[in-house]
Amino acid sequence: MNIAAAVNENFANYSNYLIRSAMFVYALAFLAHLAEWVFGARSRVAVQSAALTGEAEQKSAAPGVTVKVTARGGTTTLERPKVITRASASDRGIADGPGAAGGSEKGDLYGRIAVSFTVLAWLLHFGGVAFRAASVQRAPWGNMYEFSTTFGMVAVGAYLVLLALKKDVRWIGLFLTTTVLLDLGLALSVLYTSSDQLVPALHSYWLWIHVSCAIISGAVFYLAAVGSLLYLFRDHFEVALTAGRAQEGRWGDIMRRLPSAATLDKFAYRMNALVFPLWTFTIIAGAIWAQAAWGHYWEWDPKETWSFITWVAYAGYLHARATAGWKGRKAAYLALAAFACFLFNYYGVNIFVTGKHSYAGV
Repeated sequence: MNIAAAVNENFANYSNYLIRSAMFVYALAFLAHLAEWVFGARSRVAVQSAALTGEAEQKSAAPGVTVKVTARGGTTTLERPKVITRASASDRGIADGPGAAGGSEKGDLYGRIAVSFTVLAWLLHFGGVAFRAASVQRAPWGNMYEFSTTFGMVAVGAYLVLLALKKDVRWIGLFLTTTVLLDLGLALSVLYTSSDQLVPALHSYWLWIHVSCAIISGAVFYLAAVGSLLYLFRDHFEVALTAGRAQEGRWGDIMRRLPSAATLDKFAYRMNALVFPLWTFTIIAGAIWAQAAWGHYWEWDPKETWSFITWVAYAGYLHARATAGWKGRKAAYLALAAFACFLFNYYGVNIFVTGKHSYAGV
Protein backbone atom coordinates (compact mmCIF):
# COMPACT_ATOMS: atom_id res chain seq x y z
CA MET A 1 0.00 0.00 0.00
CA ASN A 2 1.48 3.35 -1.03
CA ILE A 3 1.50 6.46 1.10
CA ALA A 4 -1.41 8.14 -0.74
CA ALA A 5 -3.63 5.07 -0.27
CA ALA A 6 -2.74 4.91 3.43
CA VAL A 7 -3.58 8.60 3.89
CA ASN A 8 -6.91 8.15 2.11
CA GLU A 9 -7.75 5.17 4.31
CA ASN A 10 -6.96 7.23 7.41
CA PHE A 11 -9.22 10.00 6.16
CA ALA A 12 -12.01 7.44 5.64
CA ASN A 13 -11.53 6.17 9.21
CA TYR A 14 -11.65 9.72 10.57
CA SER A 15 -14.84 10.30 8.58
CA ASN A 16 -16.52 7.21 10.05
CA TYR A 17 -15.44 8.18 13.56
CA LEU A 18 -16.80 11.73 13.20
CA ILE A 19 -20.10 10.51 11.72
CA ARG A 20 -20.58 8.12 14.64
CA SER A 21 -19.64 10.87 17.09
CA ALA A 22 -22.19 13.14 15.43
CA MET A 23 -24.84 10.45 15.88
CA PHE A 24 -24.07 10.30 19.60
CA VAL A 25 -24.42 14.08 19.98
CA TYR A 26 -27.56 14.10 17.83
CA ALA A 27 -28.96 11.53 20.26
CA LEU A 28 -28.23 13.92 23.14
CA ALA A 29 -29.95 16.71 21.20
CA PHE A 30 -32.94 14.43 20.64
CA LEU A 31 -33.19 13.71 24.39
CA ALA A 32 -32.90 17.42 25.20
CA HIS A 33 -35.65 18.28 22.69
CA LEU A 34 -37.77 15.52 24.18
CA ALA A 35 -37.20 17.00 27.63
CA GLU A 36 -38.19 20.40 26.26
CA TRP A 37 -41.56 19.05 25.18
CA VAL A 38 -42.05 17.10 28.42
CA PHE A 39 -41.05 19.84 30.88
CA GLY A 40 -42.75 22.51 28.81
CA ALA A 41 -46.11 20.82 29.40
CA ARG A 42 -48.61 22.70 31.49
CA SER A 43 -50.34 21.15 34.45
CA ARG A 44 -53.72 19.52 33.92
CA VAL A 45 -55.39 22.35 35.84
CA ALA A 46 -53.78 24.97 33.58
CA VAL A 47 -54.80 23.06 30.45
CA GLN A 48 -58.42 22.78 31.62
CA SER A 49 -58.46 26.46 32.59
CA ALA A 50 -57.14 27.51 29.19
CA ALA A 51 -59.63 25.26 27.45
CA LEU A 52 -62.55 26.73 29.38
CA THR A 53 -61.31 30.26 28.74
CA GLY A 54 -60.88 29.52 25.05
CA GLU A 55 -64.36 28.04 24.78
CA ALA A 56 -65.86 31.04 26.54
CA GLU A 57 -64.03 33.45 24.22
CA GLN A 58 -65.15 31.52 21.14
CA LYS A 59 -68.77 31.52 22.26
CA SER A 60 -68.85 35.16 23.25
CA ALA A 61 -66.57 36.77 20.69
CA ALA A 62 -65.94 34.32 17.85
CA PRO A 63 -64.54 36.12 14.78
CA GLY A 64 -67.22 36.84 12.22
CA VAL A 65 -70.06 35.62 14.47
CA THR A 66 -72.55 37.91 16.18
CA VAL A 67 -75.07 37.23 18.89
CA LYS A 68 -78.62 38.19 18.00
CA VAL A 69 -80.62 39.81 20.81
CA THR A 70 -84.42 39.79 20.60
CA ALA A 71 -86.48 41.80 23.09
CA ARG A 72 -89.99 40.55 23.88
CA GLY A 73 -91.72 42.71 26.42
CA GLY A 74 -89.61 42.51 29.54
CA THR A 75 -87.74 39.38 28.42
CA THR A 76 -84.51 39.32 26.42
CA THR A 77 -83.62 36.19 24.44
CA LEU A 78 -80.08 35.35 23.33
CA GLU A 79 -80.03 33.12 20.26
CA ARG A 80 -77.13 30.68 20.12
CA PRO A 81 -74.84 31.57 17.17
CA LYS A 82 -73.91 28.97 14.58
CA VAL A 83 -70.55 27.31 15.04
CA ILE A 84 -68.59 27.00 11.81
CA THR A 85 -66.68 23.74 12.15
CA ARG A 86 -64.81 23.73 8.82
CA ALA A 87 -63.49 27.25 8.53
CA SER A 88 -60.26 27.52 6.58
CA ALA A 89 -57.05 27.73 8.54
CA SER A 90 -56.58 31.39 7.69
CA ASP A 91 -60.08 32.35 8.86
CA ARG A 92 -60.00 30.93 12.37
CA GLY A 93 -58.02 33.73 13.98
CA ILE A 94 -56.19 31.27 16.24
CA ALA A 95 -52.80 32.46 17.46
CA ASP A 96 -49.59 30.43 17.34
CA GLY A 97 -48.78 28.24 20.30
CA PRO A 98 -46.02 29.23 22.75
CA GLY A 99 -43.57 26.73 21.24
CA ALA A 100 -42.09 23.45 22.41
CA ALA A 101 -41.02 24.97 25.76
CA GLY A 102 -44.63 26.00 26.44
CA GLY A 103 -43.56 29.19 28.21
CA SER A 104 -41.77 27.14 30.87
CA GLU A 105 -38.31 28.31 31.94
CA LYS A 106 -37.21 24.72 32.47
CA GLY A 107 -38.53 23.69 29.07
CA ASP A 108 -36.81 26.64 27.43
CA LEU A 109 -33.53 25.69 29.10
CA TYR A 110 -33.71 22.18 27.68
CA GLY A 111 -34.57 23.65 24.29
CA ARG A 112 -31.47 25.83 24.32
CA ILE A 113 -29.35 22.87 25.38
CA ALA A 114 -30.83 20.87 22.51
CA VAL A 115 -29.91 23.57 20.00
CA SER A 116 -26.36 23.70 21.40
CA PHE A 117 -26.02 19.92 21.02
CA THR A 118 -27.41 20.18 17.49
CA VAL A 119 -24.79 22.77 16.56
CA LEU A 120 -22.00 20.58 17.98
CA ALA A 121 -23.36 17.51 16.21
CA TRP A 122 -23.56 19.43 12.94
CA LEU A 123 -19.91 20.47 13.24
CA LEU A 124 -18.89 16.83 13.77
CA HIS A 125 -21.19 15.81 10.92
CA PHE A 126 -19.62 18.42 8.63
CA GLY A 127 -16.17 17.16 9.58
CA GLY A 128 -17.17 13.60 8.73
CA VAL A 129 -18.40 14.64 5.28
CA ALA A 130 -15.26 16.72 4.69
CA PHE A 131 -12.94 13.82 5.58
CA ARG A 132 -14.94 11.55 3.30
CA ALA A 133 -14.33 14.05 0.49
CA ALA A 134 -10.62 14.04 1.30
CA SER A 135 -10.49 10.25 1.28
CA VAL A 136 -12.11 9.92 -2.17
CA GLN A 137 -10.62 13.18 -3.56
CA ARG A 138 -13.89 14.24 -5.17
CA ALA A 139 -17.34 15.50 -4.23
CA PRO A 140 -18.52 13.33 -1.29
CA TRP A 141 -21.82 12.24 -2.84
CA GLY A 142 -21.00 9.56 -5.37
CA ASN A 143 -23.10 6.78 -3.79
CA MET A 144 -26.10 6.38 -1.50
CA TYR A 145 -24.01 6.38 1.67
CA GLU A 146 -22.34 9.66 0.81
CA PHE A 147 -25.57 11.21 -0.44
CA SER A 148 -27.41 10.22 2.76
CA THR A 149 -24.79 11.59 5.13
CA THR A 150 -24.55 14.86 3.18
CA PHE A 151 -28.33 15.15 2.94
CA GLY A 152 -28.69 14.93 6.73
CA MET A 153 -25.95 17.50 7.21
CA VAL A 154 -27.62 19.98 4.83
CA ALA A 155 -31.05 19.45 6.41
CA VAL A 156 -29.68 20.27 9.87
CA GLY A 157 -27.72 23.19 8.40
CA ALA A 158 -30.89 24.64 6.86
CA TYR A 159 -32.64 24.34 10.24
CA LEU A 160 -29.78 26.12 12.01
CA VAL A 161 -29.79 28.88 9.39
CA LEU A 162 -33.49 29.48 10.06
CA LEU A 163 -32.75 29.69 13.78
CA ALA A 164 -29.88 32.12 13.12
CA LEU A 165 -32.32 34.27 11.13
CA LYS A 166 -34.50 34.46 14.27
CA LYS A 167 -37.24 32.29 12.78
CA ASP A 168 -39.44 30.55 15.34
CA VAL A 169 -38.77 26.99 14.14
CA ARG A 170 -37.41 25.25 17.22
CA TRP A 171 -40.48 23.03 17.13
CA ILE A 172 -38.84 21.23 14.17
CA GLY A 173 -35.87 20.16 16.29
CA LEU A 174 -37.33 16.97 17.79
CA PHE A 175 -38.56 15.69 14.44
CA LEU A 176 -35.33 16.68 12.66
CA THR A 177 -32.96 14.99 15.10
CA THR A 178 -35.11 11.85 15.01
CA THR A 179 -34.95 11.74 11.22
CA VAL A 180 -31.23 12.47 11.03
CA LEU A 181 -30.48 9.68 13.49
CA LEU A 182 -32.50 7.27 11.34
CA ASP A 183 -30.82 8.57 8.19
CA LEU A 184 -27.28 8.16 9.54
CA GLY A 185 -28.07 4.82 11.14
CA LEU A 186 -29.38 3.50 7.81
CA ALA A 187 -26.38 4.95 5.98
CA LEU A 188 -23.84 3.28 8.28
CA SER A 189 -25.60 -0.08 8.67
CA VAL A 190 -27.15 -0.70 5.25
CA LEU A 191 -25.88 1.78 2.67
CA TYR A 192 -22.22 1.99 3.67
CA THR A 193 -19.78 1.82 0.75
CA SER A 194 -16.00 1.94 1.05
CA SER A 195 -14.21 4.96 -0.36
CA ASP A 196 -13.78 4.53 -4.09
CA GLN A 197 -13.61 6.48 -7.32
CA LEU A 198 -16.48 6.94 -9.74
CA VAL A 199 -16.71 5.51 -13.23
CA PRO A 200 -14.89 7.73 -15.76
CA ALA A 201 -18.11 9.09 -17.30
CA LEU A 202 -19.04 10.70 -13.97
CA HIS A 203 -15.76 12.53 -13.45
CA SER A 204 -17.07 16.01 -14.12
CA TYR A 205 -17.54 19.34 -12.38
CA TRP A 206 -21.27 18.75 -12.96
CA LEU A 207 -21.12 16.29 -10.08
CA TRP A 208 -20.55 19.24 -7.76
CA ILE A 209 -23.29 21.32 -9.37
CA HIS A 210 -26.04 18.80 -10.13
CA VAL A 211 -25.88 16.61 -7.03
CA SER A 212 -25.28 19.47 -4.57
CA CYS A 213 -28.42 21.20 -5.90
CA ALA A 214 -30.36 17.95 -5.52
CA ILE A 215 -29.22 17.59 -1.91
CA ILE A 216 -30.11 21.19 -0.99
CA SER A 217 -33.49 20.87 -2.69
CA GLY A 218 -34.26 17.63 -0.86
CA ALA A 219 -33.25 19.08 2.51
CA VAL A 220 -35.59 22.07 2.15
CA PHE A 221 -38.36 19.85 0.74
CA TYR A 222 -37.96 17.76 3.89
CA LEU A 223 -38.42 20.76 6.21
CA ALA A 224 -41.52 21.73 4.22
CA ALA A 225 -42.86 18.17 4.50
CA VAL A 226 -42.49 18.28 8.28
CA GLY A 227 -44.50 21.52 8.28
CA SER A 228 -47.21 19.96 6.07
CA LEU A 229 -47.47 16.84 8.22
CA LEU A 230 -47.75 18.81 11.46
CA TYR A 231 -50.27 21.10 9.78
CA LEU A 232 -52.63 18.14 9.29
CA PHE A 233 -52.51 17.31 13.01
CA ARG A 234 -52.83 20.93 14.11
CA ASP A 235 -55.70 21.53 11.68
CA HIS A 236 -57.59 18.56 13.12
CA PHE A 237 -56.98 19.95 16.60
CA GLU A 238 -58.24 23.42 15.65
CA VAL A 239 -61.37 21.99 14.03
CA ALA A 240 -62.11 20.25 17.33
CA LEU A 241 -61.57 23.50 19.24
CA THR A 242 -63.80 25.45 16.88
CA ALA A 243 -66.51 22.84 17.36
CA GLY A 244 -66.18 23.15 21.14
CA ARG A 245 -64.48 19.77 21.59
CA ALA A 246 -61.31 20.77 23.44
CA GLN A 247 -58.78 17.94 23.45
CA GLU A 248 -57.21 17.24 26.80
CA GLY A 249 -54.22 15.22 27.90
CA ARG A 250 -50.68 15.11 26.59
CA TRP A 251 -51.69 15.15 22.91
CA GLY A 252 -53.83 18.25 23.32
CA ASP A 253 -51.02 20.02 25.19
CA ILE A 254 -48.55 19.24 22.40
CA MET A 255 -50.95 20.53 19.77
CA ARG A 256 -51.48 23.76 21.73
CA ARG A 257 -47.75 24.49 21.67
CA LEU A 258 -47.34 24.14 17.90
CA PRO A 259 -47.71 27.11 15.54
CA SER A 260 -51.25 27.62 14.27
CA ALA A 261 -52.44 25.66 11.26
CA ALA A 262 -52.29 28.84 9.16
CA THR A 263 -48.64 29.41 10.15
CA LEU A 264 -47.65 25.81 9.41
CA ASP A 265 -49.42 25.96 6.05
CA LYS A 266 -47.62 29.19 5.18
CA PHE A 267 -44.26 27.80 6.32
CA ALA A 268 -44.60 24.70 4.12
CA TYR A 269 -45.66 26.76 1.13
CA ARG A 270 -42.79 29.24 1.47
CA MET A 271 -40.17 26.49 1.84
CA ASN A 272 -41.46 24.62 -1.21
CA ALA A 273 -41.73 27.80 -3.28
CA LEU A 274 -38.25 28.91 -2.20
CA VAL A 275 -36.47 25.76 -3.35
CA PHE A 276 -38.58 24.77 -6.38
CA PRO A 277 -36.50 26.88 -8.82
CA LEU A 278 -33.36 25.12 -7.53
CA TRP A 279 -35.00 21.73 -8.16
CA THR A 280 -35.83 22.90 -11.68
CA PHE A 281 -32.19 23.84 -12.20
CA THR A 282 -31.16 20.45 -10.78
CA ILE A 283 -33.03 18.67 -13.57
CA ILE A 284 -31.64 21.01 -16.23
CA ALA A 285 -28.10 20.55 -14.92
CA GLY A 286 -28.60 16.78 -14.93
CA ALA A 287 -29.65 16.89 -18.58
CA ILE A 288 -26.56 18.91 -19.52
CA TRP A 289 -24.34 16.47 -17.61
CA ALA A 290 -26.06 13.52 -19.33
CA GLN A 291 -25.27 15.05 -22.73
CA ALA A 292 -21.62 15.40 -21.77
CA ALA A 293 -21.38 11.89 -20.25
CA TRP A 294 -23.66 9.77 -22.45
CA GLY A 295 -24.34 11.85 -25.55
CA HIS A 296 -28.06 12.42 -24.86
CA TYR A 297 -29.85 15.12 -22.87
CA TRP A 298 -32.78 12.89 -21.95
CA GLU A 299 -33.40 9.15 -22.33
CA TRP A 300 -36.23 8.59 -19.82
CA ASP A 301 -33.92 6.72 -17.51
CA PRO A 302 -35.83 5.75 -14.29
CA LYS A 303 -34.00 8.46 -12.33
CA GLU A 304 -34.78 11.06 -14.98
CA THR A 305 -38.40 9.96 -15.15
CA TRP A 306 -38.99 10.15 -11.41
CA SER A 307 -37.14 13.45 -11.14
CA PHE A 308 -39.58 14.80 -13.70
CA ILE A 309 -42.56 13.26 -11.85
CA THR A 310 -41.35 14.95 -8.66
CA TRP A 311 -41.04 18.25 -10.52
CA VAL A 312 -44.59 17.91 -11.90
CA ALA A 313 -45.96 17.10 -8.43
CA TYR A 314 -44.38 20.18 -6.83
CA ALA A 315 -45.31 22.34 -9.82
CA GLY A 316 -48.91 21.17 -9.45
CA TYR A 317 -48.83 22.01 -5.74
CA LEU A 318 -47.46 25.52 -6.32
CA HIS A 319 -49.81 26.14 -9.26
CA ALA A 320 -52.83 25.08 -7.21
CA ARG A 321 -51.81 27.35 -4.35
CA ALA A 322 -51.17 30.32 -6.65
CA THR A 323 -54.15 30.08 -9.01
CA ALA A 324 -56.83 27.82 -7.57
CA GLY A 325 -56.41 29.20 -4.07
CA TRP A 326 -55.80 25.80 -2.54
CA LYS A 327 -54.92 26.01 1.10
CA GLY A 328 -55.25 23.59 3.93
CA ARG A 329 -55.61 19.86 3.72
CA LYS A 330 -55.74 19.47 -0.06
CA ALA A 331 -52.51 21.41 -0.47
CA ALA A 332 -50.85 19.51 2.40
CA TYR A 333 -51.77 16.14 0.90
CA LEU A 334 -50.39 17.22 -2.47
CA ALA A 335 -47.15 18.51 -0.90
CA LEU A 336 -46.65 15.25 1.00
CA ALA A 337 -47.34 13.24 -2.17
CA ALA A 338 -44.67 15.30 -3.97
CA PHE A 339 -42.15 14.64 -1.19
CA ALA A 340 -43.04 10.93 -1.34
CA CYS A 341 -42.10 11.07 -5.04
CA PHE A 342 -38.74 12.60 -4.06
CA LEU A 343 -38.11 9.82 -1.53
CA PHE A 344 -39.01 7.11 -4.01
CA ASN A 345 -36.78 8.77 -6.57
CA TYR A 346 -33.91 8.38 -4.12
CA TYR A 347 -34.51 5.09 -2.29
CA GLY A 348 -36.86 3.19 -4.59
CA VAL A 349 -35.19 3.94 -7.90
CA ASN A 350 -31.64 3.55 -6.59
CA ILE A 351 -32.26 0.25 -4.80
CA PHE A 352 -34.96 -1.52 -6.79
CA VAL A 353 -34.60 -0.16 -10.33
CA THR A 354 -31.58 -0.60 -12.57
CA GLY A 355 -30.52 2.38 -14.64
CA LYS A 356 -27.63 4.60 -15.60
CA HIS A 357 -27.97 6.48 -12.33
CA SER A 358 -27.55 3.41 -10.11
CA TYR A 359 -25.10 4.15 -7.31
CA ALA A 360 -21.94 2.08 -7.10
CA GLY A 361 -21.83 -0.62 -4.46
CA VAL A 362 -25.59 -0.58 -3.71
